[in-house]
Amino acid sequence: MNIKDLLVKDVMIMDLQATDKKGAIDEMVKKMYDGGRISDIETYKEGILAREAQTSTGLGDGIAMPHAKNSAVKEATVLFAKSNKGVDYEALDGQPTYLFFMIAAPEGANDTHLQALAALSRLLIDPDFVAKLKETKTPEAVQNLFQSAEEAKEEQEKQEHLEEAAKNTQDSTRKFVVAVTACPTGIAHTYMAEDALKKKAKEMGVDIKVETNGSEGIKNRLTAEDIARADGVIVAADKKVEMNRFDGKELVNRPVSDGIRKTEELITLATSGTAPTFHSSESDTSEEDGSADGSVGSRIYKDLMNGVSHMLPFVIGGGIAIALSFMIDQFIGVPQDQLSMLGNYNEAASWFNQIGAAAFGFMLPVLAGFIASSIADRPGLIVGFAAGALANTGGAGFLGALVGGFLAGYVILFLKKLFKGLPKSLDGIKTILFYPVFGLLITGGLMLLVNVPMKVINDGLNNFLLSLDGTNAALLGALLGGMMAIDLGGPINKAAYVFGTASIAATVTEGGSIIMASVMAGGMVPPLAIFIATLIFKNKFTKDQKDAGLTNLVMGLSFVTEGAIPFAAADPLRVIPSFVVGSALAGGLVGGFGIRLLAPHGGIFVALLLSHPILYLLFIAIGAIVSAVILGIVKKPVTQ
Repeated sequence: MNIKDLLVKDVMIMDLQATDKKGAIDEMVKKMYDGGRISDIETYKEGILAREAQTSTGLGDGIAMPHAKNSAVKEATVLFAKSNKGVDYEALDGQPTYLFFMIAAPEGANDTHLQALAALSRLLIDPDFVAKLKETKTPEAVQNLFQSAEEAKEEQEKQEHLEEAAKNTQDSTRKFVVAVTACPTGIAHTYMAEDALKKKAKEMGVDIKVETNGSEGIKNRLTAEDIARADGVIVAADKKVEMNRFDGKELVNRPVSDGIRKTEELITLATSGTAPTFHSSESDTSEEDGSADGSVGSRIYKDLMNGVSHMLPFVIGGGIAIALSFMIDQFIGVPQDQLSMLGNYNEAASWFNQIGAAAFGFMLPVLAGFIASSIADRPGLIVGFAAGALANTGGAGFLGALVGGFLAGYVILFLKKLFKGLPKSLDGIKTILFYPVFGLLITGGLMLLVNVPMKVINDGLNNFLLSLDGTNAALLGALLGGMMAIDLGGPINKAAYVFGTASIAATVTEGGSIIMASVMAGGMVPPLAIFIATLIFKNKFTKDQKDAGLTNLVMGLSFVTEGAIPFAAADPLRVIPSFVVGSALAGGLVGGFGIRLLAPHGGIFVALLLSHPILYLLFIAIGAIVSAVILGIVKKPVTQ
């Protein structure tokens, strides 16, 4: 099978009508369905959106490659779509997208299909080819262009193999780099990064060998000799790859998108002699602050976010279920002398309360378990779960589970080093016996000690949260609301958000958290401010930015703060302070008026779960308008 067989004329769109990401995906998925290439729109679309949630497939330079591999796909297909006016696809470079390749791979896709998809991805690295593609007018022209390019590519690869053989026998003085590329689905980005690195290395006079971890398995695997000879290592991956083999090598660890767009930077760093030295967790050598895994702070942040991201569905699902139990009791009615039973008084309310409480019960074990698994892989999971459960039963709460997760992960790392010298015949039993048993006993014993001070801190924090009212609540709400706008989804934003979600568990019986309500209000303001500013101050924004205003309205109402990132990145000194003022104002007003919320996400869609929904939305609108006006005043007019 070749690329021409995958690029089916019947599912091409030569004039895509959508102007935003959601509309473009819907239009392309429907074309797939109408063309008989997929059996179920929702199932396939779910796969597309799941991939987009990891990182945008808008690669930049006007190209996007949304892709999914699931049971809804009847036959491997690549839908080609071309937009004449450009689509705001949240591309990595923040620019409009004009060319789309929506890849559909069946669950049982064979190597022939996957090789053809990989070949397609590689062709899109060539800017001359992309320029010609933008000029095509008919589906036949698209197919012919790809067929000609594929034939030329095959000839080029043959020539490269001959040149590689000659280099290996002639020149040993050139720099040599090894690289690994991988993305979660392993269909497109993996191979685009491979080709981009190889092309740039050739331009720079550097020899390179690239291992791909794609859907068809590991190809061009790096040997021990390759790694030993290499001057540096590049890992451009968005999923776990085998890292221990690089112990002691200078290593650059980046997302797969950097392997496509920042190739020169990666190769230069890998060959400069200044890249961090990687130390495997299995190695006897200790890790340094500047290890290739990132700084100590960045590793702790990554481990924490792994726990938080897995915990959030339990908090969201459980919080909304409990909030519904309160709503049902308030709607049906509860006698004055039974108000302490609110959420549990009527049978229907009790059902929702029990369901929500069950989900909440998993919150702390899941948090600790996935923090530990991020640190020590699968052996850390059981020990982390147990640490979280002990924090829960011991009254140590969220902070205790957080400490327990890190404790469990590092205990397992200690045990890995301790048992490293055991005979290889015992490798299997280490994972199923030694790590869980010894890890559980050590971590459990330490948690019984940790729970004592953590319970005191947790009780104090809970009492503080429950006593918040008036000025104190307004000040804390303003602080957390402002934090949500400082880095728009970065570490400061996430710290405020995690504090908000943690406060929910302590305020369930009070009908929700003032802190969570303030945090969500602060996070909704920046995108809404952009929408308002692009309407009022049209001369301060480019056409593309004004077109993105409507997208920010949807994102703001949905509590997706990150929608405002492209605007902040383009003019941070003016945009970010404007956001902070409005977000802090909204958070302070929400806190001052004591508005409570049990759901940690959802934006306007969970408005009915707020204690005062109309007032809440009014305060967000005030914050967004203030931010928009400040932004309009301080921002310079656009020079056309």
